[in-house]
Amino acid sequence: MQLPEARPAILSAGQQLRIAREQLGLTMREVESASLRIAAKHGNEEYAVSPSRLSDIETKGLLPSIYRLYSLAIIYRRDLREVLAWYGIDVNLSAADFQLTTPPKSHVSQSLHAAAAVQMPRKLDPAFNSKVTSSLSRMVEEWGLVPLAYLTQFFNDQYTYGYIGTEDFTMYPLSSSRNFPSDR
Repeated sequence: MQLPEARPAILSAGQQLRIAREQLGLTMREVESASLRIAAKHGNEEYAVSPSRLSDIETKGLLPSIYRLYSLAIIYRRDLREVLAWYGIDVNLSAADFQLTTPPKSHVSQSLHAAAAVQMPRKLDPAFNSKVTSSLSRMVEEWGLVPLAYLTQFFNDQYTYGYIGTEDFTMYPLSSSRNFPSDR
């Protein structure tokens, strides 16, 4: 089901694809021919883009399959992330979207290795002391775009993140049977 506000973005994406094709001087038949070579190489006809399908994508806002989108990105010499952005999908926002869902089991995630840039701390307060616990928002002097995707989750005003100092043992449970690390 397509949301009504998503329709103009798709038409705009189709127009962007047409502009990219025309800038390269490619006809619809040449795009079809190139996509058939990609389909043959991968052994999957889903990569093929017929002229009628391409026309519908460019003019009627038809949403291409992931295979055809890949073919068009390759043929038009565009990064797939750029083409996805034309459709309103910003891969660089993936890290922030991870906060919307929480799997019940812990896991290693490799999904953000290709993200181009994220908002994260670029400059820490010079008075930062690694021995003392402090609020992360007070430690950061400047936020900026840097290519480290997982740290974007800290750029959220809804939560408070902190740094626990290397010599701060207040987070350890108070128990007579348990020694603090410095007592060992």
